Amino acid sequence: MNDLSDTSSRDWGPFGRPLFDDPSARALARVGVIDIGSNSVRMVVFDGAARSPAYFYNEKIMCALGAGVGETGRLNPEGRVRALAAIRRFQLLAEGMNLPPLTAVATAAVRDAEDGQDFRDEVERETGLRIWVIDGEEEARLSAQGVLLGWPGSFGLVCDIGGSSMELAEIRDGRVGRRVTSNLGPLKLQGIKGGKAGRKAHIKEAMETLAEKMGTQRDRLFLVGGSWRAIARIDMERRGYPLHVLHEYRMTATSVSETAKYINACDLEELRTACSISSARMSLVPYAIEVLKRLVRTFKPKDIAISSYGIREGMLYEQMPQRLRDRDPLIEACRFAEAKDARLPGFGKTLFHFVQPLFKNAPPARMRLIKAACLLHDVSWRAHPDYRAETCFDNATRANLGGLKHNERVFLGLALLHRYRNKREGTRFEDLYELLDDKEQRQAEVLGKAMRFGAMFWMQGDVPMGQFRWFPQKRVLELRIPRAASALYGEVAEARLMSLAASMEAEAQVKFVS
Repeated sequence: MNDLSDTSSRDWGPFGRPLFDDPSARALARVGVIDIGSNSVRMVVFDGAARSPAYFYNEKIMCALGAGVGETGRLNPEGRVRALAAIRRFQLLAEGMNLPPLTAVATAAVRDAEDGQDFRDEVERETGLRIWVIDGEEEARLSAQGVLLGWPGSFGLVCDIGGSSMELAEIRDGRVGRRVTSNLGPLKLQGIKGGKAGRKAHIKEAMETLAEKMGTQRDRLFLVGGSWRAIARIDMERRGYPLHVLHEYRMTATSVSETAKYINACDLEELRTACSISSARMSLVPYAIEVLKRLVRTFKPKDIAISSYGIREGMLYEQMPQRLRDRDPLIEACRFAEAKDARLPGFGKTLFHFVQPLFKNAPPARMRLIKAACLLHDVSWRAHPDYRAETCFDNATRANLGGLKHNERVFLGLALLHRYRNKREGTRFEDLYELLDDKEQRQAEVLGKAMRFGAMFWMQGDVPMGQFRWFPQKRVLELRIPRAASALYGEVAEARLMSLAASMEAEAQVKFVS
C-alpha cells in the first residue's frame, strides 16, 4: 500500500495525490437523496468518495405526480398516492442502510400545485421526511452542477427536461452562469389546445423567450432528463449504434431531425419494446422530440451530448469540497477501484511510469487513458482466466464512469483486453472496435501488451522494475533491466516482450544494467 499511503512530497504528476481516503471525501460515502419530480420519484444512494459517483442504490417509481396540474391546479390524485408509498419505502430502506438523513427535493409539480404544501405536510407526518421545494432556477443550477460532476471545466448549455418544466443553464470554466425555467415539460404540453399546430406555436414562442434571456449559446448542448435519454435510445436504435451507454452519447442536429421522422413513422409500442422504454416514458416522447427539434433549431449547438447526471448528482456535487470537485472523475474512480480490488494497490502508478516512454508524444487526453488503464490493469484478477479479458472490456466500456467519451471507453476496454489476451479478433465485442480507427486500435494493443509485460515485474516498494527506451526512427524497443531484477526476465516475460515489439513493428533489445 506504499503508493496510496505515501504522504511525502513525491511527484504525483498532473492528477495529484488520491483524495478518496481524505476525511472530507470519506464523509460523502453513502449520501442519500430523493428527487420528487413531475413524472417520477427516485431515491439514489451515492458513494461519492471517489469523485465519480458510484450508485450504491438506485430506484425509480413512475408516479406522474404532475399529470393534469395545468388543468386542475392540483397534483394527480393517483400519482400522489403512489408517490407517498414510494417515499415511505425509501425512508425505510434508508433506515435499514443506516444512512445519514435523506435530502429530499421536489420540483415543478409540487411547487406549482395548490395542494403541494398539503402533500409535503402529509409526507412529513407519515415519514418524518422534510421536502425542500426548489424553484426553476435552482433546479437548473443543480442540474448544471450534475453535468459538471461528469465533465469538470466543461462549457455549454445544459437543458434539463422534466415532466412539467424545462430548465436551461449555461456552464463555463467549471461554474454555472445564467439560468432560466419554462413550462415546456411534456406533461404540460399534453394540455395545450390546438393539437400539434397549437403545440408547435406554443413551443416556438416559449423558445424565443428563452433565447432572449440566455443569449447566444453555440457551444455544446448537454441534455439531462428521462425524456432526452429515451430519445437517445431511439436514436441508437435507428443508427444501429453498438454501444448502449447513454452517458456521453453524441447526437447532431441532423440526427435529431432524422430521429424525429423515425419516431413519427414507427409504431410507438413496437419502438418502445425495441428500445426498452417504459410505457409512461414513451407516452411523453412525441412531445419531447417536438421540443428538442425547436431547441436545436433555436440555439444551434456545435454538438449534443447526453448526460446521465443531473439534479441528483448536482446535489452530491453541492456537498463536495472544491479540491475534490477539481479532480478528474475518471482517474479518481480508477484509483478507488485499484485500492479496493487490485492485488497490489499502488502498482498502477509504477506501471504507468514504466510504460510512459512508449507514449512520450501522446497528448494529455491520451495520457489520462493510459493512466486509467494502468490503474485498472489488475482489478479483474478474480474473474476466471478464460473470461478475464472479456470482463476487463465489459467493465471499461459499460462501467458508470464520468469523463469518458464512447471511443475512449472502447480504447480503455481494448487496452485492458490486450492486458490478458494477445489477439482481439474472435470476441463478441468486434462491432465496438469500429468506434476506433486502425491507429487507435494499434495504440490500445501496444498499451495492453506493455501492461501485460510490465505485470511480470510485479514487486513491492521502490525496487526498480526496468526501463523502456523507444527509438521510433530506428524501430528499436530497448529494455534496460537492473541486474537485481534479472531473474524476473524468464521465458514467459521474453515471449510477452516479443509480442509487444511485434505490435510496434520494432526490434526488441534487452540490456542488463547495474
